[in-house]
Amino acid sequence: MTESKDISRITVHYVGRVQGVGFRYTVCRIAQPFDITGCVKNLANGSVELVAEGTNRDLTDLHQRICDEMKRNITNQEMIESSATGEFKSFDIAY
Repeated sequence: MTESKDISRITVHYVGRVQGVGFRYTVCRIAQPFDITGCVKNLANGSVELVAEGTNRDLTDLHQRICDEMKRNITNQEMIESSATGEFKSFDIAY
């Protein structure tokens, strides 16, 4: 990953038909070519949470590709941008 000063974090909550449809696995596949770390997980309220750290460009491109590929499943989303914490070593599904 690039130097930490160039790294930021996004937390996105996706709402809709996002559980039980392979959403998390699709996000992991989409994330593979990007130099990002973080996780994607199902939440108890039926939404899916994405936490990703990387360059602004990688994060923007990742989010756009998720939205493009899963647009039929997503009815709403909320994104929060923040400083990276460096807590992740890879990008995985969290359980």
